[in-house]
Amino acid sequence: MKQGSLNELLFQLAALILAVIVVHATYVTLIRPNAELVQNQQTLLQQQSDDFVPERSVFIILRDFEQETCIILMLWAVTIIGMKTQQTLRQRALLDRTLVPLQEGMSILPGDSRNYARPVQALPEQERDYLLPRALLAGLHRFQSTRNIQAVSSIVKDTLETEADRMETELTIVRYIAWAIPSIGFLGTVRGIGTALGQAYQAVSGDIVGVTQSLGVAFNSTFVALVVSIFLMFLLHQLQLLQDRLVLDSQNYVDERLIRHLQVPGAAD
Repeated sequence: MKQGSLNELLFQLAALILAVIVVHATYVTLIRPNAELVQNQQTLLQQQSDDFVPERSVFIILRDFEQETCIILMLWAVTIIGMKTQQTLRQRALLDRTLVPLQEGMSILPGDSRNYARPVQALPEQERDYLLPRALLAGLHRFQSTRNIQAVSSIVKDTLETEADRMETELTIVRYIAWAIPSIGFLGTVRGIGTALGQAYQAVSGDIVGVTQSLGVAFNSTFVALVVSIFLMFLLHQLQLLQDRLVLDSQNYVDERLIRHLQVPGAAD
């Protein structure tokens, strides 16, 4: 588990570095040069005709540093969500397999627990660390030691709840990113409005180009940040839904394929 956590940390750091490199290279080679070209064209047309209404260009909307930062954080969060989704889908695949070889009508006695645990223990190490095998092994070991079916239900429930809490905790970084993106957009808004106020004397003399450009920075950064945040929160919600279903389906799996087959000799029906 510690090795897996280290691998996840390295993966997240590598994903962040890659996102910074790719996005910044795109901005330097494509977005900012095209935004400068479009801006110069629109400024020239505005000077030639007072009736000219500039069209919104995606390059101008995306060109500022706040938007670049938001996109970098979005790609980083999407990569983390993608990794977590892949891990969850791999765990869900175990729900379609028979991990405890039992036929309908068969019972598991406390003395048989070790034998039924062997197929689960024989799984590859990576799969053995998944939620369902750990819940099954915890239940079988508890049944062997306590000979109490209620104790088995309790340990399985505790295992599932602990895993649910762990998955919830591991999404903290994504939630922080989803919170930080609108905040960065707001910083761009403050910067744009502040710059516009600093150029108010130009607007008084009739030159409003600088003011409009600064206000464009303010509104564009907010717009991009909100769009990115909405998209990211949708993906996060879908991942949480998938993880919650994994926990619930694992509980049903253990109930149907293990707990209902447990039997204590001499216990009343």
